[in-house]
Amino acid sequence: MREKRPVIALDFPAFDQVKAFLALFPSDESLYVKVGMELYYAAGPEIIRYIKNLGHSIFLDLKLHDIPNTVESAMRVLADLEVDMTNVHAAGGVEMMKAAKRGLGESAILIAVTQLTSTSEEQMQADQNIQSSLQESVLHYAQKTYEAGLDGVVCSAQEAAAIKQVTSEDFVCLTPGIRPKGAAVGDQKRVVSPADAYRIGSDYIVVGRPITQAIDPVQAYRTIYKEWNQL
Repeated sequence: MREKRPVIALDFPAFDQVKAFLALFPSDESLYVKVGMELYYAAGPEIIRYIKNLGHSIFLDLKLHDIPNTVESAMRVLADLEVDMTNVHAAGGVEMMKAAKRGLGESAILIAVTQLTSTSEEQMQADQNIQSSLQESVLHYAQKTYEAGLDGVVCSAQEAAAIKQVTSEDFVCLTPGIRPKGAAVGDQKRVVSPADAYRIGSDYIVVGRPITQAIDPVQAYRTIYKEWNQL
């Protein structure tokens, strides 16, 4: 049974802003939130402990990419924080991903980034010198992630169905770049709506600015929640 809560990207630069945002929601409501590099580097492990004490689930989005030994050691630290999900870059290779899994153990879901949803095919080919199609690159990284024994990948919802075909129906597809119809696309290139992500087969969706920068963030969350769950 896939997780029904949209993952809210807490893309704030300061601890106080996170506190103010989370205080908008009922105290007994358990959210799923994403803590990315900006917030984690600003507030450190304390922000994770604070959010966990409120009863929320956390996707710690640090995208580790280093030599296997370093990544394994870093994952042991993250395991102690009791986050619910975290990630690495699939570009780090199979051995690095296996090391990450050893370090994290079974304490959290571990996924790998394929190609960022802000990356177009033209950018990938020019900047990374990967001369295949964008989808071929994503599927290759997904297969390597599956080979390494990780739980899934970060990908565009547009690629979720194809990824499951070359891996497994149980292979997690977490999809950022989610925008309600009519919302600004911003710096994302490959975006879909919550309803489209549901139909395509995303297991988790990540939504940031359409919620956090809304006039009424709670109502914006409720609307996306309903669309994501087809209510």
